Amino acid sequence: MQSPVNHQEESIDGQTPLHEDEAPSKLEDGIGLCLSGGGNRAAIFHLGALIRLNELGLLEQVDRISSVSGGSITNAWLGLQWNTLKSDHFSNASMLENVVEPICEFANHTIDYSAVAWGAINPWSDISDEVASSYDELLFQGMSLQDLPDKPRFVFNATNVKTGSVWRFSKPYMADYRVGMILKPDIPVATAVAASSAFPPFLSPLRLPLDRFRFKPGVPSKLTSTVKQLRTDAVLTDGGVYDNLGLETVYKRYKTVLISDGGQNMADDLNPKDDWARHSRRLIDLLQHQVCSLRRRIVIEDFKNPADPHQGTYWGIHTDISNYKLSNSLKCDFGKTTDLARIDTRLGKLKPIIRQRLMNWGYAVCDAAIRKHLPDPGYKKPSDFPFPQAGLG
Repeated sequence: MQSPVNHQEESIDGQTPLHEDEAPSKLEDGIGLCLSGGGNRAAIFHLGALIRLNELGLLEQVDRISSVSGGSITNAWLGLQWNTLKSDHFSNASMLENVVEPICEFANHTIDYSAVAWGAINPWSDISDEVASSYDELLFQGMSLQDLPDKPRFVFNATNVKTGSVWRFSKPYMADYRVGMILKPDIPVATAVAASSAFPPFLSPLRLPLDRFRFKPGVPSKLTSTVKQLRTDAVLTDGGVYDNLGLETVYKRYKTVLISDGGQNMADDLNPKDDWARHSRRLIDLLQHQVCSLRRRIVIEDFKNPADPHQGTYWGIHTDISNYKLSNSLKCDFGKTTDLARIDTRLGKLKPIIRQRLMNWGYAVCDAAIRKHLPDPGYKKPSDFPFPQAGLG
């Protein structure tokens, strides 16, 4: 089957690597973790998976965490708290206090509606600016990409509307293989996450001014007039438009790939709307769903293929846990988990009981996926959900 990533992204003009560590000659024996988009629902679902990965000792072994949209909220905060977790020896208590609780408090607010309202009436701001401002006020507090640790690498993916390519934000650089790269970008974390989660049509685009003198010489190898024009600014939309699983920056580098998918699944619409806004939203959902489904199918087939060097596992909010055929997985009623998967993928407020149930589900399905497909004698069945009083519904 065709690769789930675009290998043109590995180099510029087929000659110059985007970055010295982006196009290795062979896959490395590292672990890459992908956190999908899906609004606050995905951000909280991923938290449950991170709790379990931390308990298993896998989180501290991860070399790169790549995220999109709602997953970037969790990824960014995890990165900013990484050194604290490390100094606390990745204790469960530190994970809950420093990572889980702040993101849960963030998900106690609605951002999208207020951002649309204020962006529409404020002549000095637009909707994406309002989203970034809310992120900064509620969570990131002025911190920049340079506040992230050097290792592991935290990558936040957006889509460059001008080129149709992925735009990557990270501590060492931000880049689009068509445009070039800027080293050590002093970009607010809130701006990077807002770009990654600029869901069209209402929260998109985010316009990022660029300094043409900051670009790394020789990348791309040919500085054409088109490239010069592309370097005035980047017009960015949700990373899920390009790749809602965040696979691109992980799959072509590491042998072990872990995928946490809290994204939207397509439901039947018996009465499709024909006004431009709602019709456009439906078509965007259809296109995104098809791209994501294709990538997911291909990567799972690669995991099954003994000739493919990749190993790993996938778990999703829509998964039926019984499909893993693991005799000692946590009991998860498919009807209840399906109800959780129907929660809207907005940047909207989630009630405390819903947050706990989403984390319980992310925890349980991650546990089943890991113990089924990456078995280790040290991986013991968990005794219960992290929030047993909440259950799954």
